[in-house]
Amino acid sequence: MADVPINAPQHCPGTGSTEAGKSSACQGCPNQSICASGTMSGPDPAIEEIKEKLSSVKHKILVLSGKGGVGKSTFSAHLAHGLAQDESKEVALLDVDICGPSIPKMMGLEGEQVHQSGSGWSPVYVEDNLAVMSVGFLLSSPDDAVIWRGPKKNGMIKQFLRDVDWGEVDYLIIDTPPGTSDEHLSVVQYLSVAGIDGAVIITTPQEVSLQDVRKEINFCHKVKLPIIGVVENMSGFICPKCKNESQIFPPTTGGAEKMCTDLNVSLLGKVPLDPNIGKSCDTGKSFFSEIPDSPATLSYRTIIQRIQDYCEKKKVTCFS
Repeated sequence: MADVPINAPQHCPGTGSTEAGKSSACQGCPNQSICASGTMSGPDPAIEEIKEKLSSVKHKILVLSGKGGVGKSTFSAHLAHGLAQDESKEVALLDVDICGPSIPKMMGLEGEQVHQSGSGWSPVYVEDNLAVMSVGFLLSSPDDAVIWRGPKKNGMIKQFLRDVDWGEVDYLIIDTPPGTSDEHLSVVQYLSVAGIDGAVIITTPQEVSLQDVRKEINFCHKVKLPIIGVVENMSGFICPKCKNESQIFPPTTGGAEKMCTDLNVSLLGKVPLDPNIGKSCDTGKSFFSEIPDSPATLSYRTIIQRIQDYCEKKKVTCFS
């Protein structure tokens, strides 16, 4: 995988690229000769550094989606909120959606900045037991565009994993961009030796979303990333008055339930549409406290419990 030195030019192809030291972008770079020699294309020493840095994190969970707009970041934010309701647990949320960081807004942290300490970057805290890190904290304005090529994004992800001082953490949730891109490959590679519990994949009921989730599942198998399960988001709408359910996005091919059966993947649960979820994200609040008894909240609680059960079972298996 390509990586980019800190002092590299903007269009650096990355030290692991076949164009390293040879590309026109390399002209004048202080690293040109060493990159061209191939001595920087060996195993990335940061992998061991990340392993040591994350040794204090018990469980690491990736949140994936095949397509944008299915509620992946919303799920990541409220998975973190839900886990943090147990005050005995330390929870961290890392946003590696470099070009579309929405976690600061959803967590009510817009305008916050990263602080440097003697042991690395200090995350921003929502609660005493809920820490967050995002590239959004490094921007001067929430409207600033992050226009980076793959190698530079990989370098940012490496820095997050290696330099953020999380401390002792029970759950680290990593919110990723949609699809299967450089960011996903970077995270999987860097966490491969640090121990990753697995991935939660978010979809909506319609086939246009499910077809991309099948690709995501195939990606997980190819990179040997365990799949914790699939969550079907926006799964019907339950009227708050009459309690009848309407299918806003009809599952024309059987929805996530049939797909999971066909592919032998666990269905963690279905979350119905609830306008209050979107409202909570816009205001940066947890809907667990805003609407504790709604059908969506109850679905989330069931899903979160299943994720915790999976992680605890995996921990027992690893030590048995």
